[in-house]
Amino acid sequence: MSQVVLEARELSKTFASGAERIAVFSGLSVELAEGQSLALVGRSGSGKSTLLNVFCGLERPDTGVLALLGERFDYREPETAGQAEKRWARLRRRRIGVVFQEANLMPALSLLDNVRLRARLAQQPLDQCQAWLERLGIGELAERYPDQVSGGQRQRAALAMVFAMNPDLILADEPTGSLDRRTAEEVTAELFRLQAQTGVALILATHDPELAEQCGMTLDLAHGAPAGQAR
Repeated sequence: MSQVVLEARELSKTFASGAERIAVFSGLSVELAEGQSLALVGRSGSGKSTLLNVFCGLERPDTGVLALLGERFDYREPETAGQAEKRWARLRRRRIGVVFQEANLMPALSLLDNVRLRARLAQQPLDQCQAWLERLGIGELAERYPDQVSGGQRQRAALAMVFAMNPDLILADEPTGSLDRRTAEEVTAELFRLQAQTGVALILATHDPELAEQCGMTLDLAHGAPAGQAR
């Protein structure tokens, strides 16, 4: 039986708008096991990025409970920001990989050294970093710097960084939004291929219905799937 990686129960999040509180999502529940993939869909502003930020500890929901990789965050109970951040920082460093719309590379480092840095922070071996670049089709570019390669090649390097840390969960926020259609299809094909091979859980925020269909489950934040449940 697959191990549950993430379990969220009754998460709610609001933002202040003048004197009003605007609900981003309310009563949202979802469960994700190892090897599974979940697409977060909905119009711009529906809360996809906000929910991803909650799932990696960069934002705090107003209410609810989140169990993630052996850590439990009960937002009904008081916990100092410092205590929670220490736990979240450890998870982000070693067990949660995040892929952004724009490749988050250090410009002063080569592609290979970017991957090595991420692996080192996650306390993973460095001898596989070159191999990850090769698996993603950019091994010959290892010594080039981010400004010397294309956007698609930078995004492949960002994926290599994430997989080199050997995470249990990958969060991808519109990872191909800045790429042309053909390059986006190539990059997402690599993402799903490696996700299937490694068995890592994946949560993908996207406005592209074709990309969402490649995931095993979908959560529509715009229409609020029943009780916020993924299907």
